[in-house]
Amino acid sequence: MSETIRLTAAQAMVKWLSVQMTEDGERFIEGMWAIFGHGNVAGIGEALHAYQNVFPTWRGQNEQTMGHAAIAYAKGKKRTRAHAVTSSIGPGSTNLVTAAALAHVNRLPVLIVAGDVFATRRPDPVLQQVEDFDDGTVSANDCFRPVSRYYDRISRPEHILSALPRALRVMTDPANCGPAVLAFCQDTQAEAYDYPVEFFEPRVWRIRRPGVDVEEVARAAAAIKRAKNPIIIAGGGVVYSQAEETLAEFATRHGIPVAETQAGKSSLPQSHPMNFGASGVDGSAAANAISETADVVIGVGTRLQDFTTGSRTMFSQKARLISINVHGYDAAKHGAESLVADAKVALDALSVALGDYRARAFDPAMRDDWLRAVDAHCARPEDQAAKPTDGQVIGAVQRATGDDAVAMCAAGTMPGALKLLWKPSQGGYHMEYGYSCMGYEVAGAMGLKLARPEREVICFVGDGSYMMANSELATAVMRRVPFTAVLTDNRGYGCINRLQTMGCGGEPFNNMYVDCNVEVQPEIDYVAHAASMGAHAVKAKDTDQLEAEIKAARTRNIPTVIVIETIARDFPGTGIEARAGEHGYFWDVAVPETSNRQKQRDRYAEYLTQIVKARLTN
Repeated sequence: MSETIRLTAAQAMVKWLSVQMTEDGERFIEGMWAIFGHGNVAGIGEALHAYQNVFPTWRGQNEQTMGHAAIAYAKGKKRTRAHAVTSSIGPGSTNLVTAAALAHVNRLPVLIVAGDVFATRRPDPVLQQVEDFDDGTVSANDCFRPVSRYYDRISRPEHILSALPRALRVMTDPANCGPAVLAFCQDTQAEAYDYPVEFFEPRVWRIRRPGVDVEEVARAAAAIKRAKNPIIIAGGGVVYSQAEETLAEFATRHGIPVAETQAGKSSLPQSHPMNFGASGVDGSAAANAISETADVVIGVGTRLQDFTTGSRTMFSQKARLISINVHGYDAAKHGAESLVADAKVALDALSVALGDYRARAFDPAMRDDWLRAVDAHCARPEDQAAKPTDGQVIGAVQRATGDDAVAMCAAGTMPGALKLLWKPSQGGYHMEYGYSCMGYEVAGAMGLKLARPEREVICFVGDGSYMMANSELATAVMRRVPFTAVLTDNRGYGCINRLQTMGCGGEPFNNMYVDCNVEVQPEIDYVAHAASMGAHAVKAKDTDQLEAEIKAARTRNIPTVIVIETIARDFPGTGIEARAGEHGYFWDVAVPETSNRQKQRDRYAEYLTQIVKARLTN
């Protein structure tokens, strides 16, 4: 009979998590973010207290933003390590649903341990319990089901013997990676059980590199060899595979230019001669021009979502798509020729199969012209008294930072502007744009800095996103996590206002404060607000002062918030236009078919001319 140890289910969970290791000798799950409520304080809270010297607990301000910090940490670690997050039942759990969806869309690992109702149902309905009138097994945590890669309800203490290994198996699987959710009944957390001692032996989790299918490589190589003008679309899978150098060698050897998605940006440094910049809706003139004429498009670790493909209108109907992806679901999108494998392994095998193949020479002047246009739009404003554009703000930050800087963002105008205009070193870009979740930025900057303490983290956040979620500034102050937030204030939701008025033919309504049906517009003192949470906060009157404040922030061990008022403008000459979809290429946002306004009717007529260009293959 095997030796056992008597622990509560929650104690056993924390003890087990504390010995799950990476190949580098680190804990795979470094620790747990926690806000306690009646659904987790007595069980999980007591267990975390008992093991606090070996498995740390961090207090946050909101369950969703704790989840964002955990996700940014995992992204910053290229999915090689992760965090856990625990909540009470009810609103604590449902606050985390958005974070779970963000992790699911971006294929990022996070362990969510959500308190749940009583397994015995003895005191039902308990405080915050969501009751389904027709199904007694449902709780609020069932909201996690569509946004988790693994979901389990722990209603018996022995359930963790199988549930925990399953959860980490998903989180460390490059194909199925995503959020694992354990709905942990609150009475079960506190229930004792005799667990086998061997369950708590340290375990090393290796992240595999799935190999290639020989026939898939042969078919992909044959298609590329017939191509005259191929292009590579580099996605986040390049980064998670740590295939950056392999991509650079592949592109250089075979003479194939590279365009980037939001997740793939900085897999090649901007200085690399094969890097033609951003792809698609928010793409560069150089990358999009090459994409239009491409006869073979090679996607590497990308889902080829609508911003990347111009809502399926950017590539020729005759272009052949080849998709290298670790998951068959993503590899088969758009009717692509699938090459299901790890990106690094696939590129190595494909390069061998291609031999001495080189694509037709392309015109490097396109890339040079685009970079000159970028420099012009990011240049120091001649009139420092005028409000700067987002591009001029980006330029100021770029001039004030070095190769160790990482620009990060999530939603609004800045993601498109940064994708186009920021010129990163390798690894100098962190964007959450799979879910484009407003409110990710501040918490994400904290999580990223925890993952990459050696790099300077610059968080670009608009006033709209800042208002949605800013409270983890206080957490970063408490934990002495330094990063710089550049808060661009255009007095509203400027990005959506432009989409509404320019992209969709509408009238300005309910986005900018001036267009809201209010008697008094808010006058928000963002400097005072950020300072009240302990951050160093200052308002920059112009881009010269912004540069100086960026440099000064490096001397601090707390977050710095720099507020600067901006004016929204487009970027003519770089590929961004105030036309269909607002940016460099068409974005399919449905336009009303009927309207009593001529402007709206004209926009719908333009819309019809665009949607007929879409590739309809799924």
